[in-house]
Order: sequence, then C-alpha cells, then structure tokens
Amino acid sequence: MFQTLYSYFWWERLWLPANLTWADLEDRDGRVYAKASDLYITLPLAFLFLVVRHLFETYVATPLAGLLNVKEKVRLKATPNAVLEKFYAATTKHPKQADVEMLSKKSGCTVRQVERWFRRRRNQDRPSLLKKFREASWRFTFYLIAFIAGMAVIVDKPWFYDLREVWKGYPIQSMLPSQYWYYMIELSFYWSLLFSIASDVKRKDFKEQIIHHVATIILISFSWFANYIRAGTLIMALHDSSDYLLESAKMFNYAGWRNTCNNIFIVFAAVFIVPRLVILPFWIMHCTVFYPLDLYPAFFGYYFFNFMMVVLQSLHIFWAYLIIRMAQKFITGKVVEDERSDREETDNSEEEEEAAAAKNGPLSNGHPVLNNNHRKTD
Repeated sequence: MFQTLYSYFWWERLWLPANLTWADLEDRDGRVYAKASDLYITLPLAFLFLVVRHLFETYVATPLAGLLNVKEKVRLKATPNAVLEKFYAATTKHPKQADVEMLSKKSGCTVRQVERWFRRRRNQDRPSLLKKFREASWRFTFYLIAFIAGMAVIVDKPWFYDLREVWKGYPIQSMLPSQYWYYMIELSFYWSLLFSIASDVKRKDFKEQIIHHVATIILISFSWFANYIRAGTLIMALHDSSDYLLESAKMFNYAGWRNTCNNIFIVFAAVFIVPRLVILPFWIMHCTVFYPLDLYPAFFGYYFFNFMMVVLQSLHIFWAYLIIRMAQKFITGKVVEDERSDREETDNSEEEEEAAAAKNGPLSNGHPVLNNNHRKTD
C-alpha cells in the first residue's frame, strides 16, 4: 500500500508537464538538477537553527537589550486563589460579568478584586519585553542576512531583469550551488519558525502565522520538486526585502526609541506594500500564471503552485490592512504599535500601584509587602 501511495505521489503528470519524465531531470553532462532527497537536510538544519537562535538570544540579543536600556515593566502578581485559578485555567481568561459575580461569592472576594485578579493573571501570562526584543533581534538578523544573500544569488541572473527568462528551457534548467544553499537555508529557517511557534510570542494573527509558515514550506518544497527554482528565488528575495525592517522597528519600539521606530515603520510600510501588493501579483504571479502556458499545457503542478501563491497573497492583503491601520495612527499622531500584539491591561488605580511598586517594591492591594512576608488581604 505504501508503495502504491508513493507511486501516485510521484506520478510525473502531477509534477511535470506532458511528455516529460523524471529521467529528463537526472544529472548528466555536468548539469545538476533539484531532487526531492535534497530537502532531507532541512530538518536537521532547522534544529541547528534553533540552537543557533538560543545562543544568539542569550549571548547577543540579551546584552544588546541591556545596551539599549530595554526595561521590563513591573507587573503585579495575582494573589494565589484556588477558586479563581481553577476557573482561569479550565474555563476562560476573560470571565463575563455574571461569572465575576459568581466567583466573587465563591472566593470571598469583592467583584472589584476578582476583576483585578483576572487582569493581573492575564498580564502574568503575557510575554516579557525582553522576550519580545530577543525574538525581534533574531528575526532581524536572519532576514537581513537572507535578503543580502538572496540578492547576491539573483541580481546577476538574466531572469531578474526579464521574467520570461524564468521559463526559458523549463524544466531542463540546471541548478546552481548558490540556488541550492539559498533554498536549503530558507526552508530550514521556516521549519524552525514552525517548530518554535508554540513557545514564541503569540499575537492576534497566530492562526494566520501558522498558515503562512505551512504555505511557505509547501511552496518552497513544491517549487524545488518541480524545478520552479528561478521563480522560487525571486519570490523568496521579494519576501525578505521588508521583514528585516519590521523586526528592526519592533526592536526600537521595545527600546523606547519612538521616533526611530516610527520612521523605520514608514519605510517598512512602503517596502511591504509595493513588493507584495504590486510587484508580486502584477509581475511575479503574472509570470507564473501566463508565461508557462506559452511553453506547455497547464498541469496539476501549475495549478497547485499558483493556488499556494494565492494563499500567500491573501495573507499579504490581511497584513497590509493591519499595516494601514497602524499608518493611520502614525499620521494622526498616535504611537505606532504592533496591531497584532497583546497589550498590558491597566486601570488608573493599578497604574498608581505599579508606579509605587517600581519605586518601593511589590505591593499587595496598594500596600507595600512587609519584610516579615505578612500581607494585607487583597
């Protein structure tokens, strides 16, 4: 059964145009072609990326955060309460008013104290500023290096200037060593992002991020199998062109450099929107949808590749909407923030407590914690 499924999966009509077979893509006469087995190396490389990331965040990003004076916000801890903790863990982190009143009776706390407890408990689960800075630093470093390397790989190629060259001689197109490593490193990095997504900072577009990583992995892998390498390198370089700007804006935002963050964000918005909403659909996707039909009839691989491109383009439109919302805030003079981020929850009384905590140490219900560890009841 496994052999039957394997044969169906690698059926030539799924991956290659009519009248072509896998034998046509066997290495010969000094010409080297992409092979599915090449991608096995990306999984161990992905785990290597996770190790390198840990070392980078520990020995580079953390000291850098100290130099940029990235400070943690003082967070007041929720007083241990078994009744409220059970409801928080098993039911919801955002209780309705009826639930708050019910919990007030069960726990012996006032309604106000229950609301404050849930607010503090949610804040405890939110990622720290240092964690956000470290993640942004890692992604900034990779995306910047990947963009520079990607441009070095494709800038001297004829298909960078004439998109019809992308399909010249397809699929009998020999693979270059630079293209091989560009693909392996990019795919390995996205595997590492998928592996670490559960432990990374979770934002409001968490599901969209998963879809993006999966779609990117599928698209890169498929383009390798079907020898869509020229188109693939163009698409990867285009995506890397703006990501490092977003991560650098986040870094300066976490460091409190508001003006620098806002200025970088404006550049990022332009670099994101123009390549992904103009160049990608009207140049690159036009190239992948129409030019191949001049050479061979449409086949399953052609439809599948372009379907995955549509999925990515839909995500770009979603993120462009968030970027435009942030741009509106910038234009109206409001502080630019990541629309996808969870914000700290405070009210006036708690802000006063947090200010006092930063000055005098931890508080309990507005009173300093005594040295003998006795607390006033919250």
